[in-house]
Amino acid sequence: MTEHRTAGDALAVYLYGVARGLDPAALDGAAGVGGAPVRTVPAGALTALVSTVRLEEYGEAALRENLEDLAWLEAAARAHHEVVDRAAHAAPTAPVRIATIYRDDARVAQVLAEQGDRFGQALDRVAGRAEWGVKAYAHREALEPAEPAQAAEPAGAGPGAGAGTAYLRRRQDERRRRADAGRRVSERAREIHDRLAGLAVASRHHPPQDPKLSGRDGVQILNVAYLLEDGDAPAFADAARAAGERYAGIEVEVTGPWPPYSFIDTADVGTAEPAATEPAATEPAGPAAEGAVR
Repeated sequence: MTEHRTAGDALAVYLYGVARGLDPAALDGAAGVGGAPVRTVPAGALTALVSTVRLEEYGEAALRENLEDLAWLEAAARAHHEVVDRAAHAAPTAPVRIATIYRDDARVAQVLAEQGDRFGQALDRVAGRAEWGVKAYAHREALEPAEPAQAAEPAGAGPGAGAGTAYLRRRQDERRRRADAGRRVSERAREIHDRLAGLAVASRHHPPQDPKLSGRDGVQILNVAYLLEDGDAPAFADAARAAGERYAGIEVEVTGPWPPYSFIDTADVGTAEPAATEPAATEPAGPAAEGAVR
């Protein structure tokens, strides 16, 4: 009897990341995108973190549509992160882009074997280290221009005399004071970053986050990821907290530890093809979308 299969029966393999020296038991019970069980594909010292997905949802055409759905994207990004985070707590782990899809386990194992050196270099870079995020916000107190000095009336000026000139001067003074306030805030951001970068192995600036995502009232003046040696995290957190207390109107937020999303070049870990679609920023800001089945 001939077996009839629908498009929904077509399967593929979703790759979350690659670990080195990972005990597969560390992923026992882990669920990935769509609640699919997570399993491992070994190749020498490397282990791929994967799960099975249906092409009706994760095929190239379907992904182009799904990646425009913020609710779908957020759920996929969180599931992706939870798998990577769990592995990263057990062994050095290199995340890959969201929606990196392969035909089957054999193709995943082939990629690990062919690109073993690249994976090894990426894992060497992050072994014993974690990513920490720092966001700084400037509130009204920091953004308000300084009060101007009270200007004296010009000698001999009668009622209404020079009113236009005085108005223009006040406007120029206000613009200058606002520009000065902006420069002061930028200087504060640079000072905070310079202090924190001196405690990190590496850093990477990200674009300011959309206020709708951050949920903050202040203006985001710093959004940086720092790669830290595991033992340096307490001193780093103390320095970030001190920076927030030093400057009036500046709030500093530290998050982490995260898997090192910002410090893995996805071209080094088997995903050199350009992304089909860039997703909206999520926390942590890291993986970008792929989409093509390889």
